Amino acid sequence: MSKNASTLTLRIPRELKHKIEKIADKEGVSINQLAMYFFTKEVEDLSTFHFFEKYYKSKIKEKIISDAKHVLAKVKKRSKPPEWDAAE
Repeated sequence: MSKNASTLTLRIPRELKHKIEKIADKEGVSINQLAMYFFTKEVEDLSTFHFFEKYYKSKIKEKIISDAKHVLAKVKKRSKPPEWDAAE
């Protein structure tokens, strides 16, 4: 184990443990590798979500749509999402 590694002990329901074991076995990885993947993915997803949540709270809906349309206007052969028509 790496000098930078830490140990984390979790208490989880038996049913969840069995599901994790099955998935790890099916994927051909250890439970630890699977857990590291899921923890890393979820932490990064939450970090990204919170970044965008803060970013979008500072903008109003019309400004976000306007900015997106400005960028997409520079892209050739684009299709306009139908939900944008309703916002206009």
